[in-house]
Amino acid sequence: MKNKKILMVTGDFTEDYETMVPFQALMSMGHTVHAVCPDKQAGDTVATAIHDFEGDQTYTEKPGHRFALNATFSEIKVEDYDALVIPGGRAPEYLRLNKEVLVMVRHFFTTNKPVAAVCHGAQLLVAAGVLEGKKCSAYPACQPEVALAKGHFVNLSMDKAVTDGNLVTAPAWTAHPAWLAQFYVLLAD
Repeated sequence: MKNKKILMVTGDFTEDYETMVPFQALMSMGHTVHAVCPDKQAGDTVATAIHDFEGDQTYTEKPGHRFALNATFSEIKVEDYDALVIPGGRAPEYLRLNKEVLVMVRHFFTTNKPVAAVCHGAQLLVAAGVLEGKKCSAYPACQPEVALAKGHFVNLSMDKAVTDGNLVTAPAWTAHPAWLAQFYVLLAD
């Protein structure tokens, strides 16, 4: 697999595992990964949250680690990147209000570059208007949003992922093995 330059858009209270695991896993494969957040610079950190499945009606949330950004959002030239990663957690709910973030997301779909979104990352895809006709998995609470965006919500077990064209999605961090494996295939093309 040729080494790729990958953009990760994240923010405060991103899900800890959904940010750190793909960031480190993709770098371990030789890829360059730039993690950015609006209004933050390289060296700044974002707070993370650990979401867990403990038998309640929804996930629980606990404080996570500080995740260090390694690139500056305002200096990013989206056309320089080969792929996009969108972690879940609570960050997508407010990142989707940022017009620059939505332009970045749309770029990867208009150029048919690989995109990997997990859990609530689907909220950014919905807001960017890129899901029409696409299969998309996400945390089950995002199903109504995916449907309203004219996407086809795929209800998977929490350890599975689905690929549709340039997009690979999964419901939660528990799907990392399947999600990352499918993303690696897209990166190899």
